[in-house]
Amino acid sequence: MPNDKKLNSYLHLHLIVFIWGFTAVLGALITLEALPLVWYRMVFAVGFIYLYMFFKKIPLRLPPRTIMIFLVAGLVIAMHWLTFFKAIKESNISITLACLSTGAFFTSILEPIFYKKKMVWYEIFFGLIVLAGLYFVINSTEQDFFQKSISSNLSGTMKGVLLALSSAFLSASFSIINGKFANKYDPTVISFYEIVGGVLFLSVFMVFTQSFTASFFHLSFNDLKWLLILSSVCTAYAFIASVGVMKYLSPYTVMLTINMEPIYGILLALVVFSDKEKMSAQFYIGALIILSTVILNGVLKNRKK
Repeated sequence: MPNDKKLNSYLHLHLIVFIWGFTAVLGALITLEALPLVWYRMVFAVGFIYLYMFFKKIPLRLPPRTIMIFLVAGLVIAMHWLTFFKAIKESNISITLACLSTGAFFTSILEPIFYKKKMVWYEIFFGLIVLAGLYFVINSTEQDFFQKSISSNLSGTMKGVLLALSSAFLSASFSIINGKFANKYDPTVISFYEIVGGVLFLSVFMVFTQSFTASFFHLSFNDLKWLLILSSVCTAYAFIASVGVMKYLSPYTVMLTINMEPIYGILLALVVFSDKEKMSAQFYIGALIILSTVILNGVLKNRKK
């Protein structure tokens, strides 16, 4: 039974990662800047999660100290999403998603520190392999873009890369934080407080920077439509489900599987933005490297157990 639950959790995680791959496409379709985009995403997601909890009669009561931890964790996820969408705006979908693959490498370093355990040599090794796959993916999808960037917009490209790498580091940190609490508390309650925390921190920041203007609250129909999909399916559902699978999967396995997000996202971007996203043989080499790493990780962990 435990093995069946792990297998189901692993398959469920891949569905979640596929949905997350679509968030990059939605981020490009929504015309808002990164900060208002993330704020609206989190506000709508809080509403959807609260409605779910209300109908399921899930209690919100937790120890005050635990609530504070979840609220602070919400700041980490808010910054992860903020840097993620900012990277898309500064560069494009392919660069952002490919750089996000470094999350497993960051996790392989952070997890032993947080959980006070020895580093596993093959986790570091797989993290380095992912970086090799990352090189092929970026090189294949962005050759023309990089050529143009050398002469015209190098700073924008480098900003996108640095923002995406920051997003990967924050994602790894967030995964480790949730790994500590996934077995103790209901994933829906964890998700609710964390996203509320993100909304609170962003709102305070936006009050001090006077970002709440009349134009801020004016949304086009298309932006509202994509935001509702982003906040319900890609955030409320996927966020709760991702915390739930961590009851049976380690933070490293979760982060390594999230490396498939660039593959799913770039393929979806190719369908939606076929005139902007280019594919080549090198892309498939990079995709194969990342996919093989995910499979090998699962095989080694199962053999070890």
